[in-house]
Amino acid sequence: MTDSFDTNFGQAYNESLPTLGKVMGDVIQFFGHQKMYGVGGDFAANLITALEDHIQIFPSSNEMHAGFSACAQAEVDGMGFCLTTYMVGSLPCTSAAALAVTEGLPVVFISGAPAESEINDVAIHHTIHPNSSWKAQYDNALESFAALGMKVTRLQGQRSQGQPNTAGENFYQIVAHAYQTKQPVFIEVPRDQVFAKTQPLKFPPSPDAICCGSNVLGGSNLIANKIITELNQSQYPLLYVGDRLKHNNKLKNLVIEFSKKYNIPFATSWFAKGLFDEFSPLCLGAYNGVFTQTSGKSYIEQNTDYVLEVATSILAQDSNTAFGTGTHALENFKNKTTLKGGSLLEKDLIEVFELLLTSDIPTFDYIIPNEQHDLIDQNEDIDFNNLAKALNEIQAIDKTPYVYLPEVGNSYFSSYGLKVRGSNIGRGWLTNPWYGAMGTALPYARVIAQKIQDTGNKDRAVVIIGDGGFHFQLNELIHFLKDNTQVTIIYMRNNIYHLGKSSDANIYSCNDNNFDVHSIIKGYAGQSSTCKTVAEFKTSFNECTHNKGVNLIEVLAKPIEQRQCNELRLLNMYIKSKNGNKEAIEQWQEITQ
Repeated sequence: MTDSFDTNFGQAYNESLPTLGKVMGDVIQFFGHQKMYGVGGDFAANLITALEDHIQIFPSSNEMHAGFSACAQAEVDGMGFCLTTYMVGSLPCTSAAALAVTEGLPVVFISGAPAESEINDVAIHHTIHPNSSWKAQYDNALESFAALGMKVTRLQGQRSQGQPNTAGENFYQIVAHAYQTKQPVFIEVPRDQVFAKTQPLKFPPSPDAICCGSNVLGGSNLIANKIITELNQSQYPLLYVGDRLKHNNKLKNLVIEFSKKYNIPFATSWFAKGLFDEFSPLCLGAYNGVFTQTSGKSYIEQNTDYVLEVATSILAQDSNTAFGTGTHALENFKNKTTLKGGSLLEKDLIEVFELLLTSDIPTFDYIIPNEQHDLIDQNEDIDFNNLAKALNEIQAIDKTPYVYLPEVGNSYFSSYGLKVRGSNIGRGWLTNPWYGAMGTALPYARVIAQKIQDTGNKDRAVVIIGDGGFHFQLNELIHFLKDNTQVTIIYMRNNIYHLGKSSDANIYSCNDNNFDVHSIIKGYAGQSSTCKTVAEFKTSFNECTHNKGVNLIEVLAKPIEQRQCNELRLLNMYIKSKNGNKEAIEQWQEITQ
C-alpha cells in the first residue's frame, strides 16, 4: 500500500511525520524515563535500534529478571519499562506481570512481534501451537497477559491510503493508561512498523495534565469538615497510611505535612512499610495486629480514640490485616474515617488534605512512646531471631539510610522488625509483600543500586536473602560488576527452603554443604565473609561500606524454632492452631486473649 500522504495532506505534513520508533522514544521520555530493561531478540531488533538513541536499554540476565527490574523501576521512579522479543521472550515476563498487577505497578511490557506482512497460514518461529493445529496461532502472548487482567494491544500499521497509521497515538494512550491506573500493560510491536511513519503527537504540559487526570469527584469540603469535627473531639488521633500512597509523592508529602502541622502520630500498614522515616518521632512503625513488634503497638491499641485511614487497599488483604487472625485493632475500629481514594491519581485525596492543611484543627499534645533499647549480647550467635535488632543498632548510629530488599521467605518476615530511615530515593524497604512473584531481591537491588549511583546519594542497598532465593537469582550478580554499583548481600544460609517446610522431602533441599559461596563472589570481583556472632556481623557489615561491587556476608542460620524471628514464630503457631494442633491452640489463645 502506498503512503500518498503528500497527495492527501500535502508535502509539508508528509515531511513532518515521525516514525513509530521515534514516537515511542518520545512517549517514554515524556513520562520522565530514560532507561528500560530487557533481553534482545530477532523480533525486537528494530525496536532496539529505534530506541537506543533515546533511552538506555540495560541488558538483563533473562526476561523474567528484566520484568522484575522494570517492577523495581516502577516502585522508585513511578513507571517501569521492559523490552523483549516475541513470545519466547515475552511469556517469561508473566511472573513479573503478575507481580505488577498485584502490587499496582505501572510497568509497560513491550514485545517485538512478526511483521504484519508475515502473518499468514505459516507458523513462524517463536509462535506456540500444536503441530496438529488447523491454524497458526499468533495471539498467545496477548491472551496470556490479558488473562492476568491487563490491558493489552498490538500496534497496527497503515489501514487506509493517504492516512498515516495511529500506532504512535495508540502507544501513548496505553502508556497513559498504565500511568493513570497504576497497572501494567502489554504491547506488541510488529517489526515492520517500527520505522513506518505515524501521526505526530502534541504532548500535554506534563503527565499530570493527561486527559481525565483531574479530580471529577465532588464533596471534598464535606469530607474535610467531617474529619475536622472528629479531630476537634479527639485527644489521641492516629493517621494510618496504606500502600496505595506509595506511588503518589504529592499525596505522600501532603500526608506528612498534615502529620507534622498538627502533631498527629502515624503508622503504616505492612505493605506501606519503607515509605517514611521510622526514626521520626511521629512514626509508630508498621502495624499489623499481634505481629507488630514496634513500640507504637501499645499506643495504637490502648490510646488511640480516632483513626484517619488513608490510601489502604480497596480489597482487604489477609497478610496486611494480621492474616485474618482478628487481632488487627484498626481493621474494625469504630471511630474511624476511611479515605480509600476513588479518583485517578488520588486527586480526590489530594484535594481533601489540601483543605485540611488550611483548616482550624488543634495541635495535639502527642508524647513519644518510651522505647527500650536493650543491646544484644555481642557474643550471641547471629541468626534470623536477632538479625533485625542487630541491623537496627547499626542504623541508629549510622546516618546513611539503608534501603532494605528482603527476599520472600524467612528474610521477608524478619525484615518487619527493621527500623527504616527515610531514604533519599523515597523507599527504605522494598519487596513484593503480596507474593505476586518470587525471586525479585537481586533484580530489585540492581535498580536501587543504579538509582543511588545516578542520583549521587549515599544510601546503601542491602539485600537479605536465603540460599534458596540466592541460587534462584545468582545470574543477576554480573550486573553489579558491569554497572560498577555497590550492594551488600546478607546471605542467610540454612541449606533448605524453610518457610512452609512441612516434611523432610528432598524438594525442600535447595543447597549443598559443599557449596562455596565465597568462590562465586570472588568470581564477580566481590568481597565476602562468614559471621558467627553479632559482633562479627557488625564488623563485616560496616566494612562493606567501603567496598564497591558485590559485598556478601554469609550467616550460618539454623532452621530451628528458637532461631526464627518473632513474626514467623507467631505465624507458624497460628497456622498450627488453625490446623487443630492442641498445644498451638492453647498458646495462641494465651497470646491473643
